[in-house]
Amino acid sequence: MARRAAALLLAVALAAVLLHPAAVAAAGQKKPATAARREDIPYIRCQVCERIAREISAQVAKKQQALPPSKKVPEIEIIDIAENVCNLKKQEADWMLRIDIVEKGDKLELVEQDEEGHCNAECKTIERACQEVMGYADTDVAEFVYKNNPSVDQLMKFLCKDLSKACAKDPPPVPKDRVPGEPFAKKPSKDAEMEKILKSMEGMPGAPSMKMYSRDDLMKNNFGTEDDDDEDDEDEEDNFPKNLGKVLKDKGSQKKDLKQQVVQQFKDTSKKLKGHVNKVSNMVKKWWQGTKKPAKSGKSKTEL
Repeated sequence: MARRAAALLLAVALAAVLLHPAAVAAAGQKKPATAARREDIPYIRCQVCERIAREISAQVAKKQQALPPSKKVPEIEIIDIAENVCNLKKQEADWMLRIDIVEKGDKLELVEQDEEGHCNAECKTIERACQEVMGYADTDVAEFVYKNNPSVDQLMKFLCKDLSKACAKDPPPVPKDRVPGEPFAKKPSKDAEMEKILKSMEGMPGAPSMKMYSRDDLMKNNFGTEDDDDEDDEDEEDNFPKNLGKVLKDKGSQKKDLKQQVVQQFKDTSKKLKGHVNKVSNMVKKWWQGTKKPAKSGKSKTEL
């Protein structure tokens, strides 16, 4: 039952992320291409590698600041950072959303923006370049950081010159006939917030079941009736392990109270999670209503 409620919470957050692109499509706007431009990778590989080193250093330092001076960031947490820094589905890779690829003469430069942007072709290109640089070296990088506590420059040298060779030589000049990339498009703050909610809940129990709900279900809180909840509660009691139930019965009323306490714990957990679901659902509704545009009067082209 707790897993089911967690799945509902995840489903609401996922719908929130998907609603804005639907609104854009309804308005008749064409979404930019999102495929990585692999031909651009040789021109930005070194810069991406240097940025990876900066990000890993900064994220490890942030974790270190939250610990007492006598403690060290666990190696497993550094491994997580190194593994996720090139995966746009993870929070550790959010740095890519603030990067714009800018044409300057015969070079391409990575320019950091103040806000996150929509992840289109340039964002995917940076992700692809990042993955090529890191390859299978994430554990080596994490071990180097954990054992040596290197400066940013030291980590750059280790990753970009010794390990990956991404900065072993200067990038080639950009062809004059290269098609320019799309302009940097800032992402509305509501979109960014919803995406962060979804990423933060990744891995929660029930995630595999969240696709079973449609957008209408999510907007109408169509997650089942109170009767369904009651049936779930009854199922919890009926499916309580038989062997344990027999032991409780043999041991008398004191043990029977223990069974009731456990079942009650299931119910309390479900109520708390359902409260979170309703809270997020209301937030989604308000957000969605804010993205809607008033319908125009008159007939549409299809009606004429």
